[in-house]
Amino acid sequence: MLRVIRGDCMAEVKDGNSKPFDPFESFRGARDAYLESMSKTMVEAVNTESYAQATGAMLDYCLSASAPFKEALEKSMTQALQQLSLPSRQEVAALAERFTNIEMRLDDLDAKFDRLISELAASKQDAKRKPGPPKSSRRAGRRG
Repeated sequence: MLRVIRGDCMAEVKDGNSKPFDPFESFRGARDAYLESMSKTMVEAVNTESYAQATGAMLDYCLSASAPFKEALEKSMTQALQQLSLPSRQEVAALAERFTNIEMRLDDLDAKFDRLISELAASKQDAKRKPGPPKSSRRAGRRG
C-alpha cells in the first residue's frame, strides 16, 4: 500500500518488524525521571523534624482559627435539636452513663441472688443430712 520511494526511512515503514519512531518517548522518559527524583526528594523532606514542626504549627493555627465557627455551629445545632425535640449529644451521653450504672447494679443484684440461692440450697442439703429431733404429733392428742 505504501510506495517505497528512495531512502531507508520508507523501507523501515514497509518492513513492519521494527519499532516505529515515537517523538514523545523522550518526553515520557524525562517525565518518569522527574517524578522519581521528586518522589525521593519529597519523602526525604517529609521525614524531617522541621517539616513535622511546621505542619504542627499550621494545624494549630487552623484549629484556633476555626474554633469560633465551631462554637457557633454547636450553638445553632443545639437550638435546632431543642426545637425538634431531639436529644443533644450531652443528653445522650448522660443517658448512656445512667444506663451503664443501672446495668452494673443489676449485675450486682444478680450475683447476690445467685449467692443467696446457692447458700439456701446448701442449707437445705445440710438440713436433710442432719437428723433433727423427732417430730411430736400434737394433732393425735387433740381429738375433739
